Amino acid sequence: MQELNKETIQKCKELLVKSKSDILNKISSFRTDIQMQKLAGDEIDQSTTVLQESQMLLENQRLRSRLSEIESALFRIQLGQFGYCEETYEPIEKARLLAIPWTRLSIEGAEMRDSLKVRFA
Repeated sequence: MQELNKETIQKCKELLVKSKSDILNKISSFRTDIQMQKLAGDEIDQSTTVLQESQMLLENQRLRSRLSEIESALFRIQLGQFGYCEETYEPIEKARLLAIPWTRLSIEGAEMRDSLKVRFA
């Protein structure tokens, strides 16, 4: 497999920065939405509000996890270690990086991890 070129790494960096910005905007929006919700009305309205808040908090948690992966990928770019699989230590496929720039695994590496999860689950 061939090494990643600087253009691909730069494109991935741009995608990561854009994704980071989008996530930070969504998190800020969630924070505002949660602060604006009030427990008013009857029990059904209050239950609906609590369920909506719970869903927003779960989505917020998922976004924060993704943000952590993005930050990690940006740090790997700075270190010059971006684009290498944590399982196989081979370069990650260019198409995969452009689709999921925060990924740490090649397709083969992801399959290896999945098979280990199944085996030891």
